[in-house]
Amino acid sequence: MNDIEITLQRLPHGADLALPSAATEFSAGADLLAAVTEPVTLAPGGRALIPTGIAIQLPAGFEAQVRPRSGLALKHGVTVLNAPGTIDADYRGEVGVILINHGQEPFAITRGMRIAQMVIAPFQSATWREAKALEETGRGNGGFGSTGTDD
Repeated sequence: MNDIEITLQRLPHGADLALPSAATEFSAGADLLAAVTEPVTLAPGGRALIPTGIAIQLPAGFEAQVRPRSGLALKHGVTVLNAPGTIDADYRGEVGVILINHGQEPFAITRGMRIAQMVIAPFQSATWREAKALEETGRGNGGFGSTGTDD
């Protein structure tokens, strides 16, 4: 496994929180913690930007993806609204997580709670070339549901 080093800055309001870390040896994501100073309660249907108390410096050619935690989604209906959220390599501000409560009960976010996971991934840049037509395929322009279902 090839690990890369990510430079991280703890912000003052996250100084006492643990750094992002993987829960197990083969976890793809590192848990992000809520750096809230007071509990934030999400009403059903509510959303909020939750601070993490960290800023990161990614190497060129990499992004950080902010993804939901499956346990919060299953047990409480709480997920990352713009999943996956992308942090670009040139961004130097605080990592924030937009959470939404799709559940039926209010959900309290407390300091140090694991709220999301961050996956570091390489990406490929593209050069865009306009054409008058695209190459033909068997699928053509068949979109949503065009390949059939088994139900």
